[in-house]
Amino acid sequence: MSKGANTKLVHRSVIILILILVIGFGSAILRLTQLSVVQGEELQQAAVAQQLNDTTISARRGTIYDTNGKVLAQSATVWKVVLSPINFESDEERTIVSQGLAEILDLEQADIFEKTKEKSYYVVVKRQIESDVRDEILKFVDELDEEHNITGVIDLIEDYKRYYPYGSFASSLIGFTGSDDQGLSGIEYQYDESLTGTPGRLVTAKNANGTEMPFDYEQKVQAEDGNSLVLTIDETIQHIMEKYLQKGIEEHKVYNRAVAIMMEVNTGAILGMAVEEGYDLNDPFTLVSQTAKDEIAQLPEDEKAAAESAALSKQWRNKAVSDTYYPGSVWKIITSSMALEENLVNDESRFYCTGSYVPFEGASSISCHNTAGHGTQTFEEAVCNSCNPAFMQIGNLIGATKFWEYYQAFGFSEKTGIDLPGESEDIFFNEDGSMGPMDLAVASFGQNFSVTPIQMVTAVSAVANGGKLLQPYTVRQILDSDGNVVESTDTTVKRQVISEEVSKELCAILEENAISGAAKNGYVQGYRIAGKTGTSEKLTDSNGDGMEDYIPSFCGFAPADDPQVALLVYFDTPPGGQYYGSQVAAPVFAEIMAEVLPYLEVETQYNEEELSMLDTTAGNYVGESVEQAQAAAEKDGFVSIVKGEGTTVAAQIPAAESRIPQGGTVVLYTDTAGVDEDMVEVPDLTGLSISDVNSIASQYNLNISIAGASAAGEGISQSQSIAQGTMVSQGTVVIVTFVQDSSYGEPIF
Repeated sequence: MSKGANTKLVHRSVIILILILVIGFGSAILRLTQLSVVQGEELQQAAVAQQLNDTTISARRGTIYDTNGKVLAQSATVWKVVLSPINFESDEERTIVSQGLAEILDLEQADIFEKTKEKSYYVVVKRQIESDVRDEILKFVDELDEEHNITGVIDLIEDYKRYYPYGSFASSLIGFTGSDDQGLSGIEYQYDESLTGTPGRLVTAKNANGTEMPFDYEQKVQAEDGNSLVLTIDETIQHIMEKYLQKGIEEHKVYNRAVAIMMEVNTGAILGMAVEEGYDLNDPFTLVSQTAKDEIAQLPEDEKAAAESAALSKQWRNKAVSDTYYPGSVWKIITSSMALEENLVNDESRFYCTGSYVPFEGASSISCHNTAGHGTQTFEEAVCNSCNPAFMQIGNLIGATKFWEYYQAFGFSEKTGIDLPGESEDIFFNEDGSMGPMDLAVASFGQNFSVTPIQMVTAVSAVANGGKLLQPYTVRQILDSDGNVVESTDTTVKRQVISEEVSKELCAILEENAISGAAKNGYVQGYRIAGKTGTSEKLTDSNGDGMEDYIPSFCGFAPADDPQVALLVYFDTPPGGQYYGSQVAAPVFAEIMAEVLPYLEVETQYNEEELSMLDTTAGNYVGESVEQAQAAAEKDGFVSIVKGEGTTVAAQIPAAESRIPQGGTVVLYTDTAGVDEDMVEVPDLTGLSISDVNSIASQYNLNISIAGASAAGEGISQSQSIAQGTMVSQGTVVIVTFVQDSSYGEPIF
């Protein structure tokens, strides 16, 4: 080959080599460009993920307190079990870990094994484990390291779990949280953002094995705990309300729950909001109602899940703000306010009742609960008689236009704005407030339109406080994590609805109603109670007993001359013959007020007859001679009975400092063994007059403390504090509750 040919070959080889190098470097440059520009962010994140472990630190949810600082809801420390699947080196390791965790956490091993195969540094296996389970996990982690050389695959992260120390207490009001600690209902939901706080972060570097580097490579951002809430709810008052509401449900076999709301009339603060039956806030997904359980059990299998879900939703629903009801004759308080404010009625007004009334020409007659008729009545007598014919006449005086104006003024056409979720609106005849003649007639006594319980008690509070419509509220203060007040709720006056003069006049009328009228069963001796009964017809048969359903209610306030608190009580669908507000709701109102008013230190104002009926305190006669003890008991106003042959008193029933009726019996024992030997069986003391109860009790040497009866000493016994058939010592005090033997109801169409 010639020299020229060799030179050309070399040149060609160089060119080819240069082209190869150019193409190679070009490809590399293009690849680098793609990696740095196009995929740069993605790759950077992957690199960071390989080098850093970023863990969220949960913030502690704020505590919920009652108005006196008692804890109603709080968060306690628990732990999350977390896997780092990327650090597993073999299926054998995955099997060992998943089997161990499944046994400790009571989970399916196959489910955990699937989690170990994920391409992630952070997979939650189980949340909210308690400290005893955490200790088992820590022991298991040590075993993995020592016996299998498995590290960096399990982590425990501090978390929080919500606890409710009082269980079902105020359940509809407080609400509950989900597994992620987010509020799902009640105040927990309404104030979730404030209670939640801000999570923190823990960032740690990892070595080539995926385990954490020393502390020097750790960066921590502290979590900010949530704010706490101080409620207006008083735990003592709430418990009293729930106790007697539940008692009423059991006595009258109420089908669709019951509600009681107590409000400070001068501030709008809610002191208690009871919805019974309540549910356990620590276990909210367990259905409480046995009736609902029985109904679901009868359904086909494919319908049970949906029915249970609906029943749980109903269980969680706050009936006090989310349900509407026909207010019945409690509404006569509002109708009376309209008529007085417009000067349509006065002391000279007269209303005639024949036992029924035709509200306008061509209409059907509407009956009075007193079919014999009330005859001629003053305005006050019409209120105290709860006379529907009289109120239909008053409604005609007011007229549809004015009725609607006051309906709006009292806040019934709008939500109250209470700081609770799920508040419902009213249901009136027409959205524009227009009413036909029959609508006006039945509306005058609270029938055929619906309001919420919170609207009703708010409006009655306006009648009591001088005519100011207030916005109700349940949270008094919001506190930061250091306990400093960051927000307080002030009283909000929406508008003046009626004058102070009309308010005072109506307070006096409603007080007379509690003393001598339809509201007698809501009277509490020693306190100036004002109130009104209600019995509304639902026009449905929700419990399937073939009868129309009713809502008995009572709304009132005290003291009548200086109102402090208002209370609404209503029961939804008691079956059977007892469904009037005077029979069902009024006694419960009285029982609640009889405990709450002394607790609030409201001053008693007894009349002479009440003073003569007051219980008194037994002295201490133990240790005295029989003669001395008998003389002391007689001086204290008691009858004494001596049991035993000894000369010195060794025991007494009732015990010293016990409250017993004036003229009651004290049994003196000269031998302590006689107390247990000398027992009697409590008789049935219900359905009787006061004199009959006392007569029967005296045969057993039992003391009777009268509750619920009016100052006149009238009534029929409705319940007793110690059940019939219970064996007790002679001299034991049995509290017997009396109600008036008359049913003040509303017309039945």
